[in-house]
Amino acid sequence: MSSNEPAEPIANGIIPVAKQSFADLFRWKMRVEVLNEYGEKRAEWQDPPPIRNPISLFMQLSARDWIFFLVGFFAWVADAFDFHALSIQTVKLSEYFHTSKTDITTAITLTLLLRSVGAAFFGLAGDKFGRKWPMVINMIILGFLQIGTIYSTTYQQFLAVRSLFGLFMGGVYGNAIAMALENCPTDARGLMSGILQQGYSLGYVLAACTNLGVGGETETFKTVFWVGAALSFAVGIIRVFFPESRQFIEARKAGKKATAPSAFWQETKAMLAKEWKMCIYCIILMTWFNYYSHTSQDSYTTFMLEQKELDNAGASRASILMKVGACVGGTIIGYLSQWIGRRRAMVGAALISGFLIPAWILPLGERSLSASGFFMQFFVQGAWGVIPIHLNELSPPAFRSSFPGITYQIGNMISSPSAQIVNAISEKTYVTAPYTGDTVQAYGPVMGVATAIIALGIAVTAALGPEKRGRHFETARIAGTQTIEYVKDVENDAESTKGIGAERIEMSDKKDEAK
Repeated sequence: MSSNEPAEPIANGIIPVAKQSFADLFRWKMRVEVLNEYGEKRAEWQDPPPIRNPISLFMQLSARDWIFFLVGFFAWVADAFDFHALSIQTVKLSEYFHTSKTDITTAITLTLLLRSVGAAFFGLAGDKFGRKWPMVINMIILGFLQIGTIYSTTYQQFLAVRSLFGLFMGGVYGNAIAMALENCPTDARGLMSGILQQGYSLGYVLAACTNLGVGGETETFKTVFWVGAALSFAVGIIRVFFPESRQFIEARKAGKKATAPSAFWQETKAMLAKEWKMCIYCIILMTWFNYYSHTSQDSYTTFMLEQKELDNAGASRASILMKVGACVGGTIIGYLSQWIGRRRAMVGAALISGFLIPAWILPLGERSLSASGFFMQFFVQGAWGVIPIHLNELSPPAFRSSFPGITYQIGNMISSPSAQIVNAISEKTYVTAPYTGDTVQAYGPVMGVATAIIALGIAVTAALGPEKRGRHFETARIAGTQTIEYVKDVENDAESTKGIGAERIEMSDKKDEAK
């Protein structure tokens, strides 16, 4: 019998869950659902794990764990580099293809729209066949599509290649975070989640450094894409030489062989029937988060070039420092989320970023913009640093590759017009530049208003949503090996949850005591 304080059962239904989650946000202890040997559920209050020395957490990872983490991390870095190679070169590409910056950001919209398709295909492949070969295929094709971008001679070819790029880019995230985090010890997952998510920011930093190195000439955009292709090829080739994820292998051994080829899909449909509300919640949360990052960063270089009238070198340096802040913030706040809670970390970071908006868009000059961008992205990506492990913990255990990837990329799809909206409104709205008195496009005010709305939306959504911090999913079998049991569980779900009241807990205690 547990010595922890009994708690009210985990609520069912959208409104009861929202009320319970909001109340739990102001209670330090965690409400945790546990099972006894009779398979009966009960809820209790548990103390959060004590804050740990990061070095001791790093030491919990074995050499094999580090290999899986680093491969997943660098796959995410290469993926981010490939994406940002376009967003930070919007001005160059508009000049090369003789079109507007808004037209160039159409490619970003198409990329984000099609990422959800790739996430579904490669995520389900990762849950069915393993994390290794779907990732290898993914990264190799991404490299070829970067080369295809270089050799596009018309705007229509450019859009077609970037659409295909989005399709294959979508498959990286789910497999990368599943492979990287499922092998990490439970206590270290908050810290490692924060570091992992900053692969996205590091990819931006590397793309910005490359852009700074090649200069501001129009044709130099091709060099940046060549570097991106090389990174994608390198990660794909390196992944070939390392084994399948240990957790996937052990899960496959623990599960029985599927009785029919359709077992995987039967279990997938059963999971969706049971977890549809969780799916919708995660999609809403990821929609807010993707608007959050794309609105605050995709047009930031353009903002410094057009409204603040910096040169290419100054805007690139400020962008680099901005993303250094993102790397630091994501790591620190992801680490703290293991102690203060996933939702508290997200809510706090989002609200602070909202208060920083005036200091983010009003400064003049490279130094001031670099400092304000650093602190703004510290909290934007600080909130993001919690997301990989939060999605993994909310996922059905057998679908840790597909569930995070699909919900993340559907959120990306819904938020896909974000950069295009910012550019379209900014190009039609004007302010006066303080230094020169020139009439310039109003990127700052547009990004500021949009980011304020989004930050508030994240805070409310996270405050009312579920949290499963510290969830143990190591023993879950792979999808397709527990079809009969899973489908029966779905059919009996409503019946099984009826008895999770005080009487059932009392009965469980009596059985434990008798035993």
